[in-house]
Amino acid sequence: MTTMTEASVREFKMPDVGEGLTEAEILKWFVQPGDTVTDGQVVCEVETAKAAVELPIPYDGVVRALHFPEGTTVDVGTAIIAVDVSGGAAPAAEQPAPAAEQPAPAAEQPAPRPEDEPKAEGSGRQPVLVGYGVATSSTRRRPRKGPEVPVQQASTAIQTELNGHGAVPPAASAVKERPLAKPPVRKLAKDLGVDLTTVVPTGPDGVITREDVHAAVARTQAPQQEAPVAAAPAPAQTAVSYDTTRETRIPVKGVRKATAAAMVGSAFTAPHVTEFVTVDVTRTMKLVEELKQDKEFAGLRVNPLLLIAKALLVAIRRNPDVNASWDEAAQEIVVKHYVNLGIAAATPRGLIVPNIKDAHAKTLPQLAESLGELVSTAREGKTSPAAMQGGTVTITNVGVFGVDTGTPILNPGESAILAVGAIKLQPWVHKGKVKPRQVTTLALSFDHRLVDGELGSKVLADVAAILEQPKRLISWA
Repeated sequence: MTTMTEASVREFKMPDVGEGLTEAEILKWFVQPGDTVTDGQVVCEVETAKAAVELPIPYDGVVRALHFPEGTTVDVGTAIIAVDVSGGAAPAAEQPAPAAEQPAPAAEQPAPRPEDEPKAEGSGRQPVLVGYGVATSSTRRRPRKGPEVPVQQASTAIQTELNGHGAVPPAASAVKERPLAKPPVRKLAKDLGVDLTTVVPTGPDGVITREDVHAAVARTQAPQQEAPVAAAPAPAQTAVSYDTTRETRIPVKGVRKATAAAMVGSAFTAPHVTEFVTVDVTRTMKLVEELKQDKEFAGLRVNPLLLIAKALLVAIRRNPDVNASWDEAAQEIVVKHYVNLGIAAATPRGLIVPNIKDAHAKTLPQLAESLGELVSTAREGKTSPAAMQGGTVTITNVGVFGVDTGTPILNPGESAILAVGAIKLQPWVHKGKVKPRQVTTLALSFDHRLVDGELGSKVLADVAAILEQPKRLISWA
């Protein structure tokens, strides 16, 4: 990409639109070279590991160049669009350079000469509406003690490893610096026989997490053929042969990539236990129909999920220790005195789990309103990263797909998840006689490090008891 050296040209960099995100895919450009843009105008839509987000430009000017085409995944801190803030028209002869000349991430670019450096304003960080750019200090690493590796070579090696194309080439591993990891993670690596210098960190500021160690173990155990040292990633990718009329290969990225990493990390970090109960919800279904006619719920969406959510909140109030998380670094159990209730939602981009903040403090109509907003926002693909952070417990309604139940995997950082099966008319013994009743099966998975069998059973039994006799929403509240 042609380098802009004029002082009037501003390079807008990919911002960090969420906590700890390192990259985003450009889904769509809304402007083209030569277009005039104004401060706050949306110029593109990007998809992060958590959501699709529109990016506004933070200044007025004329678009000089788009550095990446749609569908490209770009590292946070990399310039994606050049804008001439003087208002001049873009030169007609200006053409983008080959892809090999795309700018490196901001933290790895060589320092420009003083005469070529655009004049910075304020602290040098670019304010945007969805984030505040990337601070230079937040991406710096400690000085390396070993021989310096060329930037392009090192970044290519790391990206190759992240994409699962084998181990990092020896040239990149020649950098000798002590890996960043917390003591419990170091002990885990020692117990599993993992050399931390070979682990690719995914934590903030390059910190190695437990999930990174487990991923390293999985890679070493997987049957792989070592590629030649001099082989580039591209030939290995093209070596895969398959019939396009019989198979379709879909790149793993965005929400799907984040979900896969989170589920693997959760499944192999938290010891899962799942318990089941089948319950008669006939009275709950009658209450749902009555609430639909109540003027307090006019314009609100009332369905079984609303009462199931309220039942779980009451069960948590009666058994508060289930609403907790495990702090590995501090070796502590953190009991939450609030409930951010997550609702698993299937979207075209993959599974997301937005949560209702402080759901425990909401009345039933308020909870119905929040559920309605959450579902509609998720379907429109406009769920913000903030809405998917800080959850404490989750509900996944697999019954909408007609299945009886499942064994759900915990959302990372949470202690419990409730799966709700399909509500079906079944024969049931009611008052000593077999009658057709509306029945469902509930499944509660919990982290056995901090929730024992007694506590998990009490929570599940309370939810079932409320759904069988919904008047307990009042007597137990």
